[in-house]
Amino acid sequence: MGEQHTVLVVEDNDFVRIQIVTFLQGAGYRTIEAVDGNEALDLMNRDISVAVVDVRMEPMSGFDFIAITRADGYKIPVILVTGDQDTTILEKAGKLGVASVLMKPVQRDRLVSMVGRLVERGVR
Repeated sequence: MGEQHTVLVVEDNDFVRIQIVTFLQGAGYRTIEAVDGNEALDLMNRDISVAVVDVRMEPMSGFDFIAITRADGYKIPVILVTGDQDTTILEKAGKLGVASVLMKPVQRDRLVSMVGRLVERGVR
């Protein structure tokens, strides 16, 4: 199922990024990695099915990355990951059309299930 779909993983913490990539590759997805929003913007011309994006990154936050990609016309579904308990995150995510917010540490089954649902919907 996953082998024909590519997931962009944007996470500045090496351990967390490697863990997410390992989960997704184990489920058969191709992955592209970026360590921040700026690097991820350079990758947006690829055939990406879903993006998994950290909220808090420097110099560009996950919210800024999403806002720019939306303004550029990309409709790629986004799953936000965060360790913050800030209640405004859900509000901001909703305004940007984020598909889901997952708390760190990211649980493999929840991540793979959410990516699978988004891929099945074919939302672009």
